[in-house]
Amino acid sequence: MATLHAFANPARFLKIAKPLTPALFWAGVALIAVGCWAGLTQTPPDYLQGETVRILYIHVPAAWLGMGGWSGIAISSIMFLVWRHPLASVAARAIALPGAVFAALCLMTGSIWGRPTWGTWWQWDGRLTSMLLLFFVYLGYMALAKADADRGGDGRVPALYGIAGSVLLPIIRYSVVWWNTLHQGPSIGLTQSTIAGSILWPLPIMLAGFTFVFAGIVLMRMRTMLAVAKSEARMRRMARS
Repeated sequence: MATLHAFANPARFLKIAKPLTPALFWAGVALIAVGCWAGLTQTPPDYLQGETVRILYIHVPAAWLGMGGWSGIAISSIMFLVWRHPLASVAARAIALPGAVFAALCLMTGSIWGRPTWGTWWQWDGRLTSMLLLFFVYLGYMALAKADADRGGDGRVPALYGIAGSVLLPIIRYSVVWWNTLHQGPSIGLTQSTIAGSILWPLPIMLAGFTFVFAGIVLMRMRTMLAVAKSEARMRRMARS
C-alpha cells in the first residue's frame, strides 16, 4: 500500500504518466500491426471454420479487455472506498469508456463470427447475454459517475456501483460451463489449449498490443481529467478573488 500511496500526489503521477502514455500506446500499435500481419498471412485457416477463425485475434482481446476493464473499475472503487486514494476514482472513470468500447467490440466481432458458424447473428445464451449486460452496466456507470460529479457528490455511489457490477465477471467467465450454450467452451487454459498452435501463436501478440493501447488510453484520459480538474479549480479561485 505504501507503493500505491506514493502515487497519490497528482504531480508525481503525472511525471510518470506523461512519458509512459505514448510509450504504451505506440508499443501497443506496433504489436497490433505485427499481430495482424501474422494472423492474416502467417497462419492457416481452421479445418472447420475456415478463414472466419481469424476473427479470434480481435474478439478474444476485446473480451479480455471488456472484462479486465471492469476489474480495474472494481479494484479502483475498493481503493477509493477503503483507502480514499485520491486518484482511484479518476482511474475508474478513465477506464469506463475504453472498457465499454472493448465490450461493444467483443459483442460485434462475436456476432460477425457467429453468423457463419452458428447460422445466426445473435443467440440469447449465457455468455452473449451476460456480456451484453456488462456493456449496459458500463453505460450505467458512466451516467452515474457524471450525475454524481454534476451534483457535487463524493464519488461513493459510483464506487459502490463499480464493486456491485463485478458480480457479472464470474458469470461471464463460467457461463459456458454452467449452462448449455451455443458458445464454445473454454479453449485456452493455463497449461493447454484446444486451439492448434499454428493458429494460436499470434494471439498473445494481439493481447499484449491491445492491452498496451488500452493502458495508454486510460493514462491519457486520467491526465485529461486531472488537467480539467486543475483548470476548474483555478477558475473557481479566480471567481472568488
